[in-house]
Amino acid sequence: MFPADPPLHPDACYLALKTRDARFDGSFFTGVTSTGIYCRPVCKVRVPRRENCRFFAHAAQAESAGFRPCLRCRPELAPQALRWSMQDASAVLAQQAARLLDEPEAWGGESPSAEKLAQRLGISDRHLRRIFEAQLGVSPLQYLQTRRLLSAKQLLADTRLPVTQVALASGFASVRRFNSAFTAHYGLSPSALRRAGASRDASCEVRLGFRPPYDVDAMLGFFRTRAIAGIESVGERRLARTLAVDAGGKRHQGWIAADFDEPHCQVVLRVSESLHGVLPLVIRRLRAALDLDADPHAINARLHGSFPLGDGLRVPGTFSGYELAVRAVLGQQITVAAARTLAQRLVQRFGTPVETPDPALRLLFPAPEVLAAAEGDALGQLGIVRQRQAAIVAIARAVSAGKVALHPGADVAATTAALKELPGIGDWTAQYIAMRALRWPDAFPAGDVALHKALGVQQAKQPAREAEAASQAWKPWRSYAVVRAWSALSQGATT
Repeated sequence: MFPADPPLHPDACYLALKTRDARFDGSFFTGVTSTGIYCRPVCKVRVPRRENCRFFAHAAQAESAGFRPCLRCRPELAPQALRWSMQDASAVLAQQAARLLDEPEAWGGESPSAEKLAQRLGISDRHLRRIFEAQLGVSPLQYLQTRRLLSAKQLLADTRLPVTQVALASGFASVRRFNSAFTAHYGLSPSALRRAGASRDASCEVRLGFRPPYDVDAMLGFFRTRAIAGIESVGERRLARTLAVDAGGKRHQGWIAADFDEPHCQVVLRVSESLHGVLPLVIRRLRAALDLDADPHAINARLHGSFPLGDGLRVPGTFSGYELAVRAVLGQQITVAAARTLAQRLVQRFGTPVETPDPALRLLFPAPEVLAAAEGDALGQLGIVRQRQAAIVAIARAVSAGKVALHPGADVAATTAALKELPGIGDWTAQYIAMRALRWPDAFPAGDVALHKALGVQQAKQPAREAEAASQAWKPWRSYAVVRAWSALSQGATT
């Protein structure tokens, strides 16, 4: 859950701005009164004079105050500021509302609105507006408008999509409304914003920021040991894979490649032309998969004492919650290598061929409707035991029917409860899915055997209860504590 935004200290913000400190990227934005532009603290332009600077916690606040986004540092590419707490109900409600507006997949193809948002949260429109403005300083509509405009700006800058398609993909109901809003906010037309040469390459390149420290070796090592040939390729500093995204009643298929640029605290993302129409969604999935929005300062303040060697560790996410759920079932009570072998067989048997420039990337993970129709001994022939066969088919059917949504915008309690009602899905699997697919930072698979060993409670009469009791000190960052405990165990360290 989220607390209210902490008050910004202008002098501290200006010091971070002067030093271009990447640890504060996305934590605040600087509006420069002499230019009318707002920037990230890592922007490479000349540092403005202190008296010309105003500081904002959100991009929407800067735009509401009349500032335009910088075309050089591009505020839409900054890490999001995710602040979690277990208190302050008003702040929890406001930030949950903002989180839903930030997650396009949470709306199932619908266009979000304040009325729909209030209905989903179980409150009145008036209460939503009052809480939102009190906590975030802008109205829900202003926040949503900023999100849409920044998404459109990103598509204009990084793809060669027609302006009409950009408008619709960004959530605007018509091109006329898009042009009007864009010109009013940014002082120039959408076509004028387009960078020279942005439309010449079939694959766009986007630079996404993250806050240091970041243990790149650990993150890529995690994905490397689980990589499935044909859909994933993990190099020394690169992660590439095939990807399918359903949006607007259409399935977009293609490939992505992400390279770490550690000196600049960035990930350089390249996306196939076939995925340009869903670029904002692809970026959201990459940020979740690599945990680029984590705030190490807040997490380490709670966990460093127990895990002093894990300050740069992140929680690996996924590019598809459904895919992660299937792979989690395949990995129940067996080794990582054995689970990867089963996943490899599943992809070879049911995966969909896709064309890419990389011969190592040639298949898409089996679609939900494909595995939902798997009958007889089709799964058993791959070496998958009967109980897990039933679980995989049940997950595929629940996802394809829309009964279970496995993305960061989903309700955690309701989703984990629905998962545990499916055959073969217990608390461990549900918590693991919550940790990686739902991006819940306080997930805790208390029954995990490796976790028991790392915490030294494996000999206890009730190790799960002992682990749960020990974890209370790590709230609300228990997902990160789990990753650090696993890492400490693999390194032979003690917790």
